[in-house]
Amino acid sequence: MKTIIGKKVGMTQIFSEEGTLIPVTVIEAGPNTVTQVKTAETDGYDAVQVGYLDLKEHRANNPTKGHFKKWDAPLKKHLSEIRLTEGEKYDAGQEITVADFEEGVKVDVTGTSKGKGTQGNIKRHGHHRGPMTHGSKHKRLAGALAAGTYPSRVFKGNAGPGRMGYDTVTIQNLDLVKVIPERNVLLIKGAVPGRRGGLVRVRYAIKGQE
Repeated sequence: MKTIIGKKVGMTQIFSEEGTLIPVTVIEAGPNTVTQVKTAETDGYDAVQVGYLDLKEHRANNPTKGHFKKWDAPLKKHLSEIRLTEGEKYDAGQEITVADFEEGVKVDVTGTSKGKGTQGNIKRHGHHRGPMTHGSKHKRLAGALAAGTYPSRVFKGNAGPGRMGYDTVTIQNLDLVKVIPERNVLLIKGAVPGRRGGLVRVRYAIKGQE
């Protein structure tokens, strides 16, 4: 599995033993608590549900309290499901920490990109602008989207103005530079998706391991 949920703290830089400057993203990861165990016999597949950050009791409704009580797990604010590989086994209440990760491995980081609101087609898709000469009415407009007589409609997925950002994005094969267990911190080379304080999921890379 080798997966953990955390939040993006920000970016900084460190120096390697050779004196090379390395830009890193600081991720406060875990500890995660196993709040539910799913098995192939009862659910059709093997997985665990993990929780991150404590949830105050007065902020949880009765169904949520009942779920955590059933599995004898503490209340958690953020829940995420992680598939298990063959042979892996976890118990409800067990903790997953950054100590389970090794320095120098490749990881995939998934987060929610920054939302930029409604944007035009030039910023959103990188379209070229129209003529800037006198009389032009298409300086930054999308232009023709479809033929008039046939099909007399705009096809789905046509690039145009609309909501930009706030998408689930995964950056693959990033270097896990340093693990700081006493502070629940991972230092990952390069940038990861999302704003400061946003939730991220860090897992061992599916591809790219040497």
